[in-house]
Amino acid sequence: MDQPPISREEYVRRVLEAYRHTPGTTGTVRRPDRLLATQLHQRGVPLTIVQNALVLAVARRLLRSARLPPLATVRSLAYFLPVIEEVLELKINDDYFQYLHRRLRPFYSG
Repeated sequence: MDQPPISREEYVRRVLEAYRHTPGTTGTVRRPDRLLATQLHQRGVPLTIVQNALVLAVARRLLRSARLPPLATVRSLAYFLPVIEEVLELKINDDYFQYLHRRLRPFYSG
């Protein structure tokens, strides 16, 4: 189902808010993050794609072998850009991303 268009400001705000609350990130938004969010809006990348990419990347980072060394903290929204591009190409039902989000809920604060 298509979502009604949202303003650039609202899109950027929601992308940055999602990024800020993503487990494994610093929780800090910098100017390059804001610029990237604006570029994603200009490209017409749906907000749900960005949100799904964040969830997929977090799942990959958190749901991995405990024997592996911990990963460094993500310091930029740009870290997620390859996953955003990947999700744009995927033909996966949104239910899968909802499942991942539910599975990851304990890792999200607030």
